[in-house]
Amino acid sequence: MEHEPAATQHTHELRRESFGKEFAWGVSTAAYQIEGAHDADGKGPSIWDEFTNTKKKILRGNHANHTCDFYNRYPADLDLMKAMQIPNFRFSFSWPRILPEGIGSVNQKGLDYYDRLIDNCLARGIEPWVTLYHWDLPAALERKGGWANRDIVGWFTEYVQLCASRYGDRVRQWMVLNEPMAFVGAGYFLGIHAPGRRSINGFLAATHHATLCQAEGGRILKGILPHAEVGTTFSCSHIEPFRDLPRDHKAAQRVDALLNRLFLEPALGLGYPFADIPYLRRMEKYFAPGDEDLLPFDFDFIGLQNYTREMVRFSFFTPFLQAKLVPASKRGVERTVMDWEVYPESMYHMLERFNGYAGVRKIIVTENGSAFPDTVTNGQVHDPQRVAYLNNYLKQVLRAKQEGMKVEGYFVWTFTDNFEWAEGYHPRFGLVYVDFQTQERIIKSSGHWYSRFLTNA
Repeated sequence: MEHEPAATQHTHELRRESFGKEFAWGVSTAAYQIEGAHDADGKGPSIWDEFTNTKKKILRGNHANHTCDFYNRYPADLDLMKAMQIPNFRFSFSWPRILPEGIGSVNQKGLDYYDRLIDNCLARGIEPWVTLYHWDLPAALERKGGWANRDIVGWFTEYVQLCASRYGDRVRQWMVLNEPMAFVGAGYFLGIHAPGRRSINGFLAATHHATLCQAEGGRILKGILPHAEVGTTFSCSHIEPFRDLPRDHKAAQRVDALLNRLFLEPALGLGYPFADIPYLRRMEKYFAPGDEDLLPFDFDFIGLQNYTREMVRFSFFTPFLQAKLVPASKRGVERTVMDWEVYPESMYHMLERFNGYAGVRKIIVTENGSAFPDTVTNGQVHDPQRVAYLNNYLKQVLRAKQEGMKVEGYFVWTFTDNFEWAEGYHPRFGLVYVDFQTQERIIKSSGHWYSRFLTNA
């Protein structure tokens, strides 16, 4: 509380007008994290429904069966968004809400729900930005192999065609995948996210198939909606060696190739980073003839999602990478509840990196935000650390823009507190506080700050 005046004072240095009139401002969310209503109105189970309810793999046994109940409360939440002057809303479609089995029979009530959501956004002057896949694969498809089964290219094609044909008259901005490295790596290699698999071959197969879907999804959207803006999003962290030693530098290079380049470079026609991680060549056994020509797609924009930097050291015993991340908690640096270092310059460095690719036309920061301990005091939530975080990261976005980099939008992760995957409800990222027992919403200091910033007040 005592730090809030200082944090607020710094925000006066930033003004929305400095970014230009066409710069897109918004908030980002994901269906599984906010909707709840996990089995309502014909929705089929997703891999996350099964991972949380059946396998019970989440911190404190949390699940997202109800979460923020956005499925039922979206009109009031959109009213709140409008009152906060937020002009763009990024959300995802739930694949199993639309196609309960992943393919085949369509759930009309699911289609109708997204019709209402889109129409309610537009009625309030809020532009919908839709992500087609944000990690909630239909469980029925996982039983057939999920992302490790090449048939997913056809399954995904059917889903994308349906969504584009149904909603393309009202949705202008589309994103194909959300952070493929995260859902493939954490879901098929580390096993800490749904579907909870731990297999190097499953990871390699899923990586290649997700890369094919990334490009094919773009082609389908453009084919049906030639005037739409089509992008896809990547998680990225600025990578540095922990020590100034040749083996740490090489280890950092390998981690960078895996975390930051593995999905971006194939989309740009540069292929997979086999040279830096030779082990990845084992992926070639999953190639079909002509696959190299199917990996690229000329996206209208790239969604960059950055939160932190990672420090890397050589680790002989780490399979195939021989590298290890050094946690922020062991480095004595400022960090968030996620144990992510607060390092605003990471945003600038990643914008610079993405901007350096000739094939990147435009960059939108589709996620950036922070989780800090939030408490309600006298009906208010004061979060000066988050205000300072957003302000300082935005300064780096402005620095990049003023240097001529192609960054044209910024979306805060996230609008309301929600279910934060493996960490359950412990980390709160929202601009708006949610009491998950009563579903009460309270705009945090950071939400008020963002609103003032957007209105130049």
